Amino acid sequence: MIKMNFNKYVILTAICIFISCSLYAQNKRLEKANENFNRFAFVDARKIYLQVAESGYESRELFKKLGDSYYFNAQLEDAVPWYEKLTSKYNEEIDPEYLFRYSQSLKSIERYDDADQVMEKFNVITGNDQRAEYFMNTRDYLKFIEMQSGKFRLLKLSVNSKYSEYAPSFNHLGQLVFASSRAGSGMTKVLHEWNEMPFLDLFSSDIIEANGILQSPKKMKGKINTKFHESSTSFSKDGQTVYFTRNNYTKRKLGTNTEGTILLKIYRATLKEDKWTDIEELPFNSDEYSVAHPALSADGTKLYFASDMADSRGLSDLYEVAINQDGTFGTPRNLGDKINTEGRETFPYISDSGRLYFASDGHIGLGGLDVFVSVPEETGEFSIPYNVGKPVNSDEDDFTFVLNENTKIGYFASNRRGGKGNDDIYSFKQTEDLITECNQYVTGVVTDAVSKEVLANAEVMLMDDNNKEIGLVATDNKGRYKFDLECETSYIVRATKTSYSPTEAILSTNNALEYEHNLALQISTGSIDDKKEYKKGDDLALLLDLEPIYFDLDKSFIRPDAEVELQKIIAALKEYPELKIDVRSHTDSRADDNYNMYLSERRAKSTVKYILQKGEIDPSRVTGRGYGETNLINKCANAIPCEDQEHQLNRRSEFILID
Repeated sequence: MIKMNFNKYVILTAICIFISCSLYAQNKRLEKANENFNRFAFVDARKIYLQVAESGYESRELFKKLGDSYYFNAQLEDAVPWYEKLTSKYNEEIDPEYLFRYSQSLKSIERYDDADQVMEKFNVITGNDQRAEYFMNTRDYLKFIEMQSGKFRLLKLSVNSKYSEYAPSFNHLGQLVFASSRAGSGMTKVLHEWNEMPFLDLFSSDIIEANGILQSPKKMKGKINTKFHESSTSFSKDGQTVYFTRNNYTKRKLGTNTEGTILLKIYRATLKEDKWTDIEELPFNSDEYSVAHPALSADGTKLYFASDMADSRGLSDLYEVAINQDGTFGTPRNLGDKINTEGRETFPYISDSGRLYFASDGHIGLGGLDVFVSVPEETGEFSIPYNVGKPVNSDEDDFTFVLNENTKIGYFASNRRGGKGNDDIYSFKQTEDLITECNQYVTGVVTDAVSKEVLANAEVMLMDDNNKEIGLVATDNKGRYKFDLECETSYIVRATKTSYSPTEAILSTNNALEYEHNLALQISTGSIDDKKEYKKGDDLALLLDLEPIYFDLDKSFIRPDAEVELQKIIAALKEYPELKIDVRSHTDSRADDNYNMYLSERRAKSTVKYILQKGEIDPSRVTGRGYGETNLINKCANAIPCEDQEHQLNRRSEFILID
């Protein structure tokens, strides 16, 4: 017994030591991986994370880091299984940001229904995240993208290598300048630990304008290329100035932030003869945040760029800054919520017509970064962004879009399947104009309110919120009608037919790019003058079968539910010009009797004002006064206890026929 117990103790001790050592080793490996991850050395970190995962170790942090190591290297399809494990095993503890990344990754393998379900959960958890709002307002995004698709035809391009090519831009010499990690001048750069690709240099290729084909690329001359990253250029019209992105490397000195990470900065260079010299960094750069991917406006007075500076909404936002005549700069301005989201907005490009093209994973698209376009508005701001559709956009990252609006030839980069390298440049010919207006509609069926029979040849009128007629149609033989609408606008839709009382509904459009509102309208038989019991002193609200016009406690403003009913009053006054009414407003018994009389007067005036102004009714036809609590319709007088619903019945307006 003693020996057996001792042996058992030895065995247990050995097991504990083994487990302890194993856990210690795993923790050390994770520490090293986390160190690599925090330096953006995702490939090195991933190797360690995978070893730990393969040994059977599981944790929320491990799955997050594994997913991120693929996600931030644009390998979204490989991120899916790790985010899937994260969301299934740690569902109650998940950071909402990982739901967004999971949804984006699912799109990369075209699991759009699953991606939408994840975004619905993301919306419930976040509530006010702009990306969730975009998603909820554009539930038909695939339908819109399908409508937008096919307006570009991809062309063959042989400039790509087995490495990475992206960030095309036009210069003044009819060339395309782009970033590439291919070897230049027979010398290969050091591998970058982020993705184990050589560092990027800037190259230029002559463009054959007829078809956009590029000649053999040459490395740009001068001091513009260094042993670190250079990318994303933008040239002045005269070709004498270039803005470009580089790692934080100034005067042969490498800069880092407080955590030791090398970030990005924008630099400006001047052309002397055929070499770029006088390189200077822009004054709004910082060691503590990235400033990157410059884009000049056509007139050269503004510079657009991406940054994660202090007031950015997400991982990177788009900004603009004025360029003064003396070459100095104004203060950078965030382009705001219409353009920027909590995700990534990056790689801006301004066309000669002033359109802003950019890449984003915060606006709803097909997966990863998609290319969007925003058109300049009269206010000086940009419109809501429109996805440019397929084939430019895919389920992978698509970005750095540029377009010559004269030749309709353009270029963009993508890491889509079937490419030659890590990122490839694609050329295209634009064949049709893009949809850059918000398209919304209202459709519906007009029926008899009692029999539910569809009503053909009923008149349906569309009016603005001031009751001005915008459109008038007759329903077809199936009772259907349709109107085109503007986005984010309020309307009134009115249905009428001989021997029927008119009915109206208020409709407000949203900011969805392609959206159809369905509004069924029911009308009741019998006009006002058809009712045998109609007489002076009757309540028009009863004759029109209106819902009561209620007010909030101690308030006199017109509630949205009351607006719908008041529009019916306006419709009746317009249909029957001889009608005159007296608006009688009442309160409940709470508060002082004199105050209630004053409150009811306010309510009567508020109601009369709405009818006169919104309906443009002759003031001689509508009068009104308040009655306080003198005409209660139930037991709820002073000192009698009642529920709030009972008191509300007394806070009402009546519409008494006086002529």
